[in-house]
Amino acid sequence: MSDGLDSLRAPGRVAAPDEGITIDELRLASRNHALPMELLRHDVTPTGSHYVLTHYDIPDVDPSTWRLDVDGAVERPLKLDLAALRAMPAQTVRVTMECAGNGRAALIPRPLSQPWLNGAVGTADWTGVPLALLLERAGVAEEATDLVLTGLDHGIERGTEQDYQRGLSLADAAASDALVVHEMNGVPLPPQHGFPVRLVVPGWYGMGNVKWLHRITVATEPFAGFQNRAYRLRQEAGDEGEPVSRIEPRALVEPPGFPDFMTRTRVVRPGPTTLRGRAWSGWAPVERVEVSTDDGTTWREAGLGPDLGRWAWRAFDIPWEAEPGEHSLRARAYDGSGRVQRLDPAWNRGGFANNADQPVLVVVPGRGS
Repeated sequence: MSDGLDSLRAPGRVAAPDEGITIDELRLASRNHALPMELLRHDVTPTGSHYVLTHYDIPDVDPSTWRLDVDGAVERPLKLDLAALRAMPAQTVRVTMECAGNGRAALIPRPLSQPWLNGAVGTADWTGVPLALLLERAGVAEEATDLVLTGLDHGIERGTEQDYQRGLSLADAAASDALVVHEMNGVPLPPQHGFPVRLVVPGWYGMGNVKWLHRITVATEPFAGFQNRAYRLRQEAGDEGEPVSRIEPRALVEPPGFPDFMTRTRVVRPGPTTLRGRAWSGWAPVERVEVSTDDGTTWREAGLGPDLGRWAWRAFDIPWEAEPGEHSLRARAYDGSGRVQRLDPAWNRGGFANNADQPVLVVVPGRGS
């Protein structure tokens, strides 16, 4: 006899040819939100405009009773209240964070999930206690290799009831200067961003930045829980796949001019203008950005703005003489690791790490129009 969860156990699927956005995807889209592309103009994304993805519900957390446990393979387990955590030495780091599914909705066939286009990104000043300091105070056992990070959000995914949990190796945590964060842009974390405490792992896609964090368990083997199994680059459902980790290089053009309401096609007056945007990578600093105004036929190197920090995006700009007609604006980023942003998407069943550029369509009216 069915227990009522049969439909929830169905594996993820991809859209059929010509299948439109589903009601389930619209439900997800109505709960989450993307960065409006015109706000790429800000070095630091206004808090309310930073992208949001919430897997389950936003927990109702009482800060007076909240505790952070650091346990497992440690010499001195910790149980910290919010005041104790805030009293510890803190750092502020500017970090660009991007959802691993950014660009998913542009894939063909489309993996069914949160239907992101290109706005699942934002940059914030995150303030918190270095994860390394907490682990030092707890005394990590010599045989420890990994961490299990548990949030207070709880739900069902592919039929499995679970707290949101992610595993992270100690080496990866150290390499990314991970923080246990209690402030975003100088104020306490908003509820949708993990109040009262979250993890921020600079350079990693958003799935590794556990919100509503309440337990850090030091482990002696890699975590094999659902979220680590789910975020893998698979061509077929049964593939082992490569794990999703660091953010692939990406550049986005800030939409110039003004938009058509429905299509978001941009209208730019003829004449000289400046094209701007942002570029980032979780692997290495961005070293070069190229821009095309003819749909990738020719490319010109853009100028780079100030370095805002190792983990933050970088502005770019380039002059353009807008001639009457239709134009497709594209950008691609090169980072110091030798990685280059793709022009065509690399498909996988989860729609993860799709860093292909998404052209901005511009109409320049005739002179005198």
